[in-house]
Amino acid sequence: MQAEPGISHQADDQGDAGGKARHQRPPSVIELFRSVEHASEAERITIGDLLHGMEDRAAAALILIFALPNALPTPPGTSTVLGIPLLFLCAQLAAGWPVWLPAFITRRSMRRSDYSALLDKAEPWLARAERLLKPRLTVLTSWLAERLLGILWLILSFVLVLPIPLGNMPPAASLCLMALGLLAADGVFIILGVVAAIAALVLASSVVLGAVAAGAAFISQFMP
Repeated sequence: MQAEPGISHQADDQGDAGGKARHQRPPSVIELFRSVEHASEAERITIGDLLHGMEDRAAAALILIFALPNALPTPPGTSTVLGIPLLFLCAQLAAGWPVWLPAFITRRSMRRSDYSALLDKAEPWLARAERLLKPRLTVLTSWLAERLLGILWLILSFVLVLPIPLGNMPPAASLCLMALGLLAADGVFIILGVVAAIAALVLASSVVLGAVAAGAAFISQFMP
């Protein structure tokens, strides 16, 4: 009879250890976004709230936020509006500086109800992605790797801002892949994003060179 309390304590200890292990699990991407939603009761959620709420994963989370709309069909001009914050973020990552955005960007906000509706729509897609995401090849999420990736992201964000017909979707999709990989410390997703980025840059270069060649041929018709 005296052994029963000992067994109970051991089970409790194991339960506590399991609870601590679960508590130590890094929050998922959707949990990060939900934590910002529940952080305050304010009517609107600003970019600044997201910047502070994401803590050490703020850069990757914001890259995902600004790049994801551009990976989908959007009205003309959207890529330029969302590409400018990306330029700020990626330049800072490439230089190894702390993430900072000017006030005219951090003050931008959306209604809490709109933010919740956006998360509701994104959650199934993020859940599918996160079933594939897991920590691996974490060397690709090191400080040095982030600096090198920052240079690639800066180039992609610059291409995103350019008015290239249908040229914003491929670089935005590659940015989303790499941002998810960085958020989950998944080097495989980062590699996939790098491959997609190279393809996007080749495509954008082909479009630009083709446009230049067509323009030169048109002008040559009017020259002796």
